[in-house]
Amino acid sequence: MADRVFMKGTEAIAEAATRAGCRFFAGYPITPQNEIPEYFARRMPEVGGTFVQGESEVASVNMLYGAASTGIRAMSSSSSCGISLYSEGVSYCASARIPMVYVNVQRGGPGIGAIQPAQQDYLQATKASGNGGFRMIVLAPSTVQECVDMTYEAFDLAFRDENPVLVLTDGVMGTMMEPVVLPPMKSDEELKELRDAYKHRAIIGHPLGQQAYCRPGSVGTGQEEVNKEAVKLYATWDKDVRVEEFMMEDAEIVFAAYGISARISRAVIKELRAQGIKAGMIRPITISPFPYETFKNLDFNRVKGILDVEMSIPAQMRWDLDYAIQGACPIKECLRSGGQLLTNDQVMKAAQELIKEVL
Repeated sequence: MADRVFMKGTEAIAEAATRAGCRFFAGYPITPQNEIPEYFARRMPEVGGTFVQGESEVASVNMLYGAASTGIRAMSSSSSCGISLYSEGVSYCASARIPMVYVNVQRGGPGIGAIQPAQQDYLQATKASGNGGFRMIVLAPSTVQECVDMTYEAFDLAFRDENPVLVLTDGVMGTMMEPVVLPPMKSDEELKELRDAYKHRAIIGHPLGQQAYCRPGSVGTGQEEVNKEAVKLYATWDKDVRVEEFMMEDAEIVFAAYGISARISRAVIKELRAQGIKAGMIRPITISPFPYETFKNLDFNRVKGILDVEMSIPAQMRWDLDYAIQGACPIKECLRSGGQLLTNDQVMKAAQELIKEVL
């Protein structure tokens, strides 16, 4: 069995990216994700990669656009208000179908908000990461091990689809430490093969007279055709939906939570089970694409109510829950925001109120 290493979430993300073949990182400091660029500053020179601290978030995301256009595995990271400044650059990457990866370690907001953890960027991540209505696969880890695994895989997904991929985590996940098993380091030979496979469309030096690749119609009058191509891509993502069902076999009360909120909910569900309450949880692992069918196909003769647990006020995942459930059962909320953390007691109190109402 592979050795386990005790790592902080942010550093585990950076190491996983390095092992996945990331050889370019550009970013700008912002709490609580600062250990990601700090780690890359040390790690990239060790593997022949490049680290750049941009003069701003806008500069950093555009450096990422340029680097990823060459076919190199490239990444950036920021937090909430910094991610907002990425929006135009990410939308350019989506339009040009650039396989870039970025990470949002969420903090409280809006505005510059607070440096403490939150989950207030759900709608931004899943519905409006930039102008133009593009979509991305958004992965939402709830353990440091999942931070590792999802970051590692994000590069494969980005290159498979030639599209941006976002790993959405939060300040709790970023700063906590847990034992992880790290994935294997991709060899130089593997990375060369991956880059050669992208060479047909890479923006690199070409012989005199040979035209560099330019995606047809990515700007101007051809934009509509690019949008139609993108819709065909999004339609293939049904196979990429990932969801965890925890103690759902006979659940009458269903928690809906992702990321750190799901960890808290899991503990409360176990306590409710010990009290004889049939509670369970549906945890979206991909929040885009969202597991609508999992919620839609619940047995509402058995399921009496859903508790939406989020570190966001107003609730943001609630939009997707309402769309999936279509009023089939009551949905109540348990929320904190602005850097205020959910507690087991608060979630338990909200669950008990729902139980009194529906059971």
